[in-house]
Amino acid sequence: MTASLEASLEASLGAPLAEPLFERAAIIGLGLIGSSLAHVCRRKGLARVIAANDLSPEVRVRAKELGLADVVADTIEMAVADADLVILCVPVGAMNAAAAAMGPHLREGAIVSDVGSVKASVLAALTQHIKPGIHLIPAHPVAGTEQSGPDAGFATLFLDRWCIVTPPESADAAAVAKLIAFWKGAGANVEIMSPAHHDLVLAITSHVPHLIAYNIVGTAADLEAVTQSEVIKFSAGGFRDFTRIAASDPTMWRDVFLNNKDAVLEMLGRFNEDLTALQRMIRNADGQGLFDLFTRTRTIRRSIIAEGQETPAPDFGRRKP
Repeated sequence: MTASLEASLEASLGAPLAEPLFERAAIIGLGLIGSSLAHVCRRKGLARVIAANDLSPEVRVRAKELGLADVVADTIEMAVADADLVILCVPVGAMNAAAAAMGPHLREGAIVSDVGSVKASVLAALTQHIKPGIHLIPAHPVAGTEQSGPDAGFATLFLDRWCIVTPPESADAAAVAKLIAFWKGAGANVEIMSPAHHDLVLAITSHVPHLIAYNIVGTAADLEAVTQSEVIKFSAGGFRDFTRIAASDPTMWRDVFLNNKDAVLEMLGRFNEDLTALQRMIRNADGQGLFDLFTRTRTIRRSIIAEGQETPAPDFGRRKP
């Protein structure tokens, strides 16, 4: 990102709030999403005090060096004490353990949320550890890069991206509104969905594409007729972009597939049916069928650009070396 573009994005965040939405926000997990939340919380004044914790001692040391939070606690219990907002930024598979550890230490009336890309299983895991009087409102900011760790975060990660809030039916309306205000303050657009519908939507828009990327990069690496050095040296744009997706955090994506397996398997079934139809078109030299399919898919790409979810810049907006 160029310095001028970075400055422009920073300006788009707007001025800090006159008064913080929360007195103390606790961010649990300081990878890309957690560290970005810490940055934007400070930049926008979304919380008066930012507390944080990470399971890794090395990450906690680095978070202190970066000044990510006012308090970098050694334990999750210390981080959530007196917090009126707690956001779990840990892998989906770690949600249950994190909730069990912090559950008894949450203050009355606190809002507990998360950033996981699977919602039904997260809601089920958290519900069993959250006592009455705590507002459990899962959410998913649809934003990220292939980078991870506390150094990867930046304040504008959520700017003009979608955050999907998935409150349970019994959720308190005022608490939901306050969490929505938080995400809008971070620069995000907000949509409300049921947890089950969220998981189905994300299975096709995010989870299956990642699975395909992991698979095709693995296939290329295993080819006997083409050396790995040739795969790397002659990577055209399509394969190169698959490798960007396939570089995403392996722990996070392992947990995503294990915790959203029903929706992912359903979408994979649909994908396999469509792939078989595509094979048939190629085998039968069905040029018109291929042309019609590619025309329809190009329209989808243009719609994504029109919605501001991607740039039309050449080479996908990459900086030239």
